[in-house]
Amino acid sequence: MTIKNLEVEIIPWQPELAEYFYSINEQWVSDMFVMEEIDEQVLSQPQKYIIDKGGQIWFARNLELGIIGTCAVKKYDEGWYELTKMGVLETSRGLKAGEILLKKVIEDCENNPDVKTLFLLTNKICEAAIHLYEKNGFVHDEMIKQKFSGIYKRSNVYMLYTGKKL
Repeated sequence: MTIKNLEVEIIPWQPELAEYFYSINEQWVSDMFVMEEIDEQVLSQPQKYIIDKGGQIWFARNLELGIIGTCAVKKYDEGWYELTKMGVLETSRGLKAGEILLKKVIEDCENNPDVKTLFLLTNKICEAAIHLYEKNGFVHDEMIKQKFSGIYKRSNVYMLYTGKKL
């Protein structure tokens, strides 16, 4: 398939897009790992587990391909937010949707006075994603590991955003 329009637009959460949040994330988790109970809860009820608790979800949309990626920020505690559930459809990788999503999420977090600490949990086999996170202000952090190591069984990389304003 030739994609003529490489433009990616970032749009905020809309309940009618919940199916994409599930399907995109389920695809990448299942490709490399096993869906955990927390994945199933959050992905099947994003309104309850992310939006209603003070988090946000964004979607990457391409004019020709439709919704191709998603990313969320989940509130854990006052001031503590996890960048989570970031995925791009396998068929749409290479359009820079992940990087565009990440930059938008970071920008929104920097402009949100409630976000004091932004962190993420991943796995060392996600090398391209880790490189993207490092390139955009995340560093490996032992304190994040100690505080959040039990959330996902697959996590073995713990990162803290140390960019501009947070």
